[in-house]
Amino acid sequence: MPTTVFVVGSLNADQLLEVPAFPAAGETVLASDVLITAGGKGGNQAVAASRAGATVVMIGALGDDAHGRLVRRALTESGVDTGWVVTADGTHTGTAVVAVEAGGENRIIVASGANARLSREDVESGLAGAAPGDLVLLQLETPVAVVAHAARFAKERGATVVLNAAPAPADTGCLTTDIDLLVVNEVEMRAVAALVGADEGSDGRDAAGTVLTTSRALDCVVVCTTGADGAYVNVGDRVIHIPAVQVTAVDTTAAGDTYTGYLAAALARGESDLPAALATASAAAAVTVTRRGAMASIPYADEIGEAHATSDTTGTTRTTGTTGTTDITELTTKG
Repeated sequence: MPTTVFVVGSLNADQLLEVPAFPAAGETVLASDVLITAGGKGGNQAVAASRAGATVVMIGALGDDAHGRLVRRALTESGVDTGWVVTADGTHTGTAVVAVEAGGENRIIVASGANARLSREDVESGLAGAAPGDLVLLQLETPVAVVAHAARFAKERGATVVLNAAPAPADTGCLTTDIDLLVVNEVEMRAVAALVGADEGSDGRDAAGTVLTTSRALDCVVVCTTGADGAYVNVGDRVIHIPAVQVTAVDTTAAGDTYTGYLAAALARGESDLPAALATASAAAAVTVTRRGAMASIPYADEIGEAHATSDTTGTTRTTGTTGTTDITELTTKG
């Protein structure tokens, strides 16, 4: 039986506005262009995993509207199974307004819409077929209680659970013992570390140290992405730095989702060399930021060869301040 990536998460229609600079309070700026495209962290990550070669099932909710039809079509065209994407009556498809300034940085405002209607029953129906060896990928743009329930339900079926704690969590409701791998950026890392008491005695600037203390607090592997500075991952007491692929960014929307989706696909196919999987994820994200849009910017696996060739996968490890050459590192799923 083929291994499947189940994605439980948000589905949005993104309204992308290109602006010369972000407006200050009370200021109006004129956008040079607008693009409406499929997005949402869940949808983006599902598409990324599918384009990376995984078999992907999406579990989410859409409104009965034109935006919902646009998102469902985009998922299907990328090979994602949408049989467990429900249509929520009486509400709109989730909507994100994304302002992108020159240089590629963005600001995002999200109206949850149908995403807030995703229920525990929807999750149980969609995950009923999950089995040992499968991977369940979660984010935090759907109700936190539903996310936690999905993690527990998946764990009971022997699946590997990956949580992308984005947006940054406000409480510990999603930070359960059912998580095998936590993926965060620097902002989310600081929020998680504060919630679990892993930031004590730290100034918050030592990403490697925070990864290690957070991993110990949550009893899971932690990946922290730091943009152009690369990513940090731990296995046990080793913290490994994976350099980023250097490119000129046009739009950073969906970069983190591409990274997470590609990583999930690598784990689902049994990739045993975690630093190499992260290097591939970094190369895929590097391609994404050179394109405009969210879902539309995510590359297929055969498009990342050149970017991957420029990355350095040797990395460094840290064990109580010691550095050296990496060993092969494997994610161990908790029982």
